[in-house]
This record gives sequence, structure tokens and C-alpha cells, in this order.
Amino acid sequence: MSSEIGANIRRERDRLRWSQARLAREVCRAAGIAGEPVGRQEVSRWETGKRTPREWLPFLAAALGVTVDTLSTPQKPAVPPLPTLADFLPEEDPLSPLESRTGRRVGIGTVDELQQRVHGLRLADDVLAGGDLIRPALRDLRRVVKLYRESTHTSDVGWQLLRQIGELAQIAGWIASDAGQHEEAERIYRLGISAARQAEDHTLAGNLAGSLAYQMSNTGREAEGLILAQAAFRDSQAEAPPKARALYLDRVAWAHTKAGGTENGQQAVRALGEAGQALSEDSEGTESPAYLYWVDAGELRVMESRVYTELHRPLRAVPLLREVLSGYDATHTREMALYLSWLAVALADANEPEEAAAVAERVIFLVTDTPSARVAERVRVILGRLQNYADVPEVAALLAEHPAA
Repeated sequence: MSSEIGANIRRERDRLRWSQARLAREVCRAAGIAGEPVGRQEVSRWETGKRTPREWLPFLAAALGVTVDTLSTPQKPAVPPLPTLADFLPEEDPLSPLESRTGRRVGIGTVDELQQRVHGLRLADDVLAGGDLIRPALRDLRRVVKLYRESTHTSDVGWQLLRQIGELAQIAGWIASDAGQHEEAERIYRLGISAARQAEDHTLAGNLAGSLAYQMSNTGREAEGLILAQAAFRDSQAEAPPKARALYLDRVAWAHTKAGGTENGQQAVRALGEAGQALSEDSEGTESPAYLYWVDAGELRVMESRVYTELHRPLRAVPLLREVLSGYDATHTREMALYLSWLAVALADANEPEEAAAVAERVIFLVTDTPSARVAERVRVILGRLQNYADVPEVAALLAEHPAA
């Protein structure tokens, strides 16, 4: 605490452009004490945390013209505003090639380098949150759009560049959504859909549309999310490999779940079954896009457990979540926290508040200082659900310790 107070004293002194000696004199004046019982060296000890001001704190606050709380409360570091896609792209149609191209000629080697960069960003998203990645993701997206518009290239390379714009937009949109920038994510997804359609890559367009539908379903636009998720599956399934169809159907299942109602619940369970059937058709000889590397039976079980949790069927959800979490990669902290959050809610639904509180505590521990809006929202959901058990000692202790979590 003394180091935090010291940093605050230094900040306020710098704001006034005072020397340490000047502050020492002003503190004595504020205390109404003649002479200099507080000198420059004492102020230095306070600022470096070697000594705590204690009884001098009110006089320090008065001298600096701030409250005692301002000096004693840890200050959050200033965070620059998150960039938006508009900061990185031209105002006109961003996918319209310039009539007079002054850039260098690019070939398939450049496309290969971009593919590696995009995949590296996907892998980074496995272990980092959206708030950490949105700046490099948008810089990369701007760079690829600029390259497409300004360089000279063959038609085939142009199509490949459009695909890379689409793939990069998919991961950048996901990152922006995780950072809580939902309007920005939608703009990015729509840019990607346009690029994928121009490249005639219907599988990629379906993936982007499904990602946007997923965001809509999670941000109060359930009806739109359901319509878009169904359209993404319907328009893309003919050319999509099994993994892609399974993913589209997973999103349809979630969209039905979020839409609510008995019929939608039944449709959600039916879509889960169809997703499993689609994935079972995947084999070693089946080629899938690199961006589907994470789609497997485990991920389908995660969605299945989430659907059953949302439908308040904890007897189905809890065993599935325990199975998934038992073998999950602990380095994927955000996903681990998200899956645990669903387990906490399912346990609360199963009338196991003590265990739900223990899981919630683990979620909060895992995501401390993680800049993910998804995780923050899930923590709020858990604590809200546990309010029904506020008289249970373990829950009461959790709510008291994390009132603003």
C-alpha cells in the first residue's frame, strides 16, 4: 500500500510541478507547524514507499489539493482507446483496387507469408484475450487490404489475397468481439464476407456469417442471429467440408437456444445431433481449411453442454463439462474460464451452490486482469445466478469478496 500511496504523491506533485522540498514546506504549512519537521528526504521516502505518511496523509492531501482517497487508492494506468477499422482502412470501398496501382508486384509467395501470419494470429488468440490482440489484428487487416488495392498481381493471386482478407477478418472480428467492440466486430465481419464472396469462397463466407450470427445471438439480437445462422448454413453447406458443416450447425443450435422457447429448444438439440453427424463424416482424406483446426468432437461437446446449461438441463450439462474440462489445455486460460463459467451455472441449476461457488472462485482467479469482455460478462452471469443462494455460507463469502467482479 505504501508504494501505491507513494506513486500517487509523486503523480500529484508532478502535476503541480513542485519539487520535493516545496511539497515538504506546503505539508508543514497545511499542518500549521512552524519549522520543517517534514523535509525533502521524508517526502522522498514517502514517494519511494520506504515509509508511509500515516498521520501526515490528511495534510499531504490538503497541500496537494486532493482528497485522502485520491492518495490512498491505487490508480489504474491510463489505457489508450481501442482502434477501430475506420482508423486503418480508406473511406471509400476498401476492396476496390486503385485504378493506378503504384505498389510492387506480388506473387503467390506473398500469399503464403500472409497465410502464416493469419494462422499465427489464430494461435495467439488461443492464449491471449481480445484486448491484447485487437491492435495487431487491425494493423494486419489494414496491411492486407492496402496490399490488395495497391499492388499489381495476377487474377489468381488477387483471389488468394481476397481469401486472406476474409480469413483475417474472421479472426480480427472474433478478437474485436472478445474485446467488447461489437459494432467494430460487425464491420470487420461484413468486410470479410464481402471479400470471401468476391473470391467465390462460400465456405469462408459461411464461417464469417456464422461468426457474426453468434455475436448477434449473444448481444441481444437473438432473432437476427437465428436468421443469419440458418442462412450461413443453408447457403454454404453444399460446398462445405464436414468440419465446416458441423460448425455451422453448432451455431444454428446456439442461435435456437438463445432465441428461447420450447420449439427452439427442440430445434437446438436437433441441430446438435446433425452437427455430430456432420463431423463423423470427416476422415483423414478430407481436406478442411486451416482455420477449422480447432473444430473437433471436444468442441462439439462444449457447445452441447452450453446448450443444455442454457436450457436448464444440468443433469446433461454437468457430466459433459466435466469430461471436456478434464482434458482441456490449461494454457488456454480464457476458454478454460469460459467453460468453467458454464459449469458453475449448471451446478447452481443442479442445486449445488457450494460447488458452484468454488468453481466461480476459480473462474475469477483465472481471469484476473484478462481483457476479455466475454469472460467479464460470464462472471457477472455467475454471480447473478448465485444471488439465489446468498444465504449459503460459501456463496455469501464469494459475493462479499467479489462484489464488483
